[in-house]
Amino acid sequence: MRLLMLGGTEFVGRAVVEAALKRGWDVTVFHRGRHEPPAGVRSLHGDRTAPDGLAALAEDGEGHGGGSWDLVVDTWSGAPRVVRDSAQLLKGRVRRYVYVSTCSVYAWPQPPGYDESAPLIEGASPDAGRTDYARDKRGGELAVLDAFGEERALLVRAGLILGPYENIGRLPWWLTRAARGGPVLAPGPRDLPLQYIDVRDLAEWMLGAVEGGAGGAYNLVSPSGHATMRTLLDTCARVTGGRAELRWTEPEVILAAGVEPWTQLPVWVPPDSELHAMLHRLDVSKAVRDGLRCRPVSETVADTWSWLQDIGGVPPQRPDRPAVGLDPAVEEKLLRG
Repeated sequence: MRLLMLGGTEFVGRAVVEAALKRGWDVTVFHRGRHEPPAGVRSLHGDRTAPDGLAALAEDGEGHGGGSWDLVVDTWSGAPRVVRDSAQLLKGRVRRYVYVSTCSVYAWPQPPGYDESAPLIEGASPDAGRTDYARDKRGGELAVLDAFGEERALLVRAGLILGPYENIGRLPWWLTRAARGGPVLAPGPRDLPLQYIDVRDLAEWMLGAVEGGAGGAYNLVSPSGHATMRTLLDTCARVTGGRAELRWTEPEVILAAGVEPWTQLPVWVPPDSELHAMLHRLDVSKAVRDGLRCRPVSETVADTWSWLQDIGGVPPQRPDRPAVGLDPAVEEKLLRG
């Protein structure tokens, strides 16, 4: 199999590239050159937002003409017209287009247990410039569908993505907080169900789905009950040396203090809220039917901690995403009660 990865040097893209290389695939990485891609790939440079930024894909200099790749994987989350331009250029040269989208493309709110048939947001366009995250991702989906059709397009509607190389900061924040030790504000309830996808499981599922001929839209996170706030935070405390003392705190106390779920307390959103239903109550039976396998939370947390230590303990941060985490002074005040 021949893979073209648009990106491929950070988080999801890097995990896809590493998974493809392990399978013995031939991998081409198209990127801006800001970070080194994994060893063993063919590297092409270009900026998708610049005039003629796709020139290296039009002719890659290796004699690869039309139909050069079996699949392309795209994680773009900005202006949909960038996806449109890539898809239109590649539709005669690539057999299948995999677009990493998001469960945010569904109309808000959705009831717990919603699946791929749920209504989608309105107002998205494949020709749009950058607007908001949800509409940009839906516009990207429409751009891929326009160029490749549903049979040749795989739309991966991921939810929360965790694991090594994370450049958003959610799991790295909890790990570094646990590593500091002492009393740690742990948002309850302890058994609040979480759904997320380890970035490596996401990559493996996408590549396997393409091999199996899958097309159309798939929700992609772990099945409900795969993890809870307790299993996630207990593991963070354990793998970082056991110096953290988790102080479980009721949601009502946290919300009354003005703490923002999801951003100030990454991953966590209050139970029985519309946000929890949207992020942690998806039906993923379609993906499970087509091969989704999720590694234990202990493995995701431990491997992310190991990666953080390898890079000096300071996680990378995407410049287009706000930093996450709770101010120590706010945490201390809440812990004092």
